[in-house]
Amino acid sequence: MTTVAFIGLGAMGAPMASNLIDAGFALRVYNRNAGKAAALAEKGATVCGSPAEAVQGAQFVVSMVADDNATREVMLGANGVMSAAAAGTIIVDSSTNTPAMAREVAAAAKARGAAYLDSPVSGSIAQARGRELVFMVGGDAAAFDKTQPLYKAMGRMTTRMGESGAGATIKLINNMLSGTVNTAIAEAMSVAEAAGLDPDATFAVLNEGAAASRLTRTKMEKIRKRDFSPQFQLALMEKDLRYFLALAQEVDRPTPVASIVRSQMQAARRSDYGGLDVAAIFLQVTGERPKS
Repeated sequence: MTTVAFIGLGAMGAPMASNLIDAGFALRVYNRNAGKAAALAEKGATVCGSPAEAVQGAQFVVSMVADDNATREVMLGANGVMSAAAAGTIIVDSSTNTPAMAREVAAAAKARGAAYLDSPVSGSIAQARGRELVFMVGGDAAAFDKTQPLYKAMGRMTTRMGESGAGATIKLINNMLSGTVNTAIAEAMSVAEAAGLDPDATFAVLNEGAAASRLTRTKMEKIRKRDFSPQFQLALMEKDLRYFLALAQEVDRPTPVASIVRSQMQAARRSDYGGLDVAAIFLQVTGERPKS
């Protein structure tokens, strides 16, 4: 049986890990808050006290943590993956990191004879549970080929974008578009409500129009219901936009629209909406307070 070390059991990581168990992989799991590992332990996962412990005996590592800082800790820290990974280990990092962070970890993995694939995902909690994630991957082609059974156990589509950092790059571009569309949806719904349009008719028409998408269907519905329970936290979107702007500056490309959207997201986070769904940008746009 193939053994996988899984690092990070948050809203996305936990269902991804569960799907790996269901697909027949043996899991060794680590999460900073060990209580989040209880459900996986009941399914047979071995709970470990550090990333270094989790990686012992594992042929693959999957990581799903919040940002560059968390990735640096779990990958390069004193008790991180790189301190214990054996030669030949393949590391699948589904965190949303900067391309520079991905390349740094890839270099550390190569020095140990391991392979690192930056493999961020498109999709939120529902897609993670339903094995419908889309993986965008940067890194070694041979390691990518060997990892296909893991990707297939967790998602519906996997595309290798190029060498290390390419997966992280396209993920930031993807999330810039997502954040921009979320903000545009919030503005559209604000004007529609203020103009007194029928909510059901508005929803029906806009979701048959040229701009219709999964985001219009899901985020308009959350705004209509004032349900801002997180599928993807606003604070994480704001972080991703910040990373995108840093990337755009690095490659010397103007991004005025993304800059405005990030400012809106930053203001929303500073208004304590960061733990809500990204659709809560509506609250920042309208000045409406969330229901308690």
